[in-house]
Amino acid sequence: QVQLVESGGGLVQAGDSLRLSCAASGRSFTWNDMGWFRQAPGKEREFVAGISWSGGIIYRYADFVKGRFTISRDNAKNTVYLQMNSLKPEDTAVYHCALKNYNSGPYNYWGQGTRVTVSA
Repeated sequence: QVQLVESGGGLVQAGDSLRLSCAASGRSFTWNDMGWFRQAPGKEREFVAGISWSGGIIYRYADFVKGRFTISRDNAKNTVYLQMNSLKPEDTAVYHCALKNYNSGPYNYWGQGTRVTVSA
């Protein structure tokens, strides 16, 4: 059974940094696309960052986090990270990691999320 568990959220001030972790269990996910999404109160879930493999590692970022957030993965630990720098109050949300069972398809598995709150 695939399970994704996020950690690393918390309450920080604007300009601070946080690193989120997502530990995957159930099997190896070396070649599976993984991503981070977030959902702010009263808003729809939105894509934040993704990491995939297509002959080489491909990184994708939403425009609103480019230059501030970095996604990475440690295949030995079956873990994906989201380094968040220069945090802004508008980054406040519950952050979820997700995994694709088949890279040509949708994200199939989701974690419960970790809350990030950025105060002004």
